[in-house]
Amino acid sequence: MSDHRNQLRIYLAAPLFNDMERSFNARLAALLEPFSDVFLPQRDGKLMRDLVRQGMALESARQLVFEADIDALKRCSHVVAVLDGRTVDEGVAFEIGYARALNKFCIGLKTDDRALLPSGDNPMILAGCHEMFGSVVALVDYLRNDDAWMRSTG
Repeated sequence: MSDHRNQLRIYLAAPLFNDMERSFNARLAALLEPFSDVFLPQRDGKLMRDLVRQGMALESARQLVFEADIDALKRCSHVVAVLDGRTVDEGVAFEIGYARALNKFCIGLKTDDRALLPSGDNPMILAGCHEMFGSVVALVDYLRNDDAWMRSTG
């Protein structure tokens, strides 16, 4: 396979508020990195928790996190959004909406069948994603296939 790392740039939008979420995100990023550049906010961006612990004022930390993530969203070609849980994480929902406004290709990953609404997740989230996958394997296979992601950027 040819090297498309410079063309496929993924922003991995996912909740990152506990060890389990951060571990899942890191494993998913590791699966995507052999064929793409991945921006993982918990690793490549700023975390409010860390900034505040280092003595930064809360409002300054919020603004710095926001600006770092917005900049990364502007530079990506694709957003992979982890949608697991009874409701979609608020930050992930925002990242999908912002990415769509920038005409980025959004991909949802929902490996969890829990949903708050009987009809499933909010239609703004589901319709906001160009593609949806129910497993990490299916998502990775899709993105690893040159033709699939090249069509999505086209």
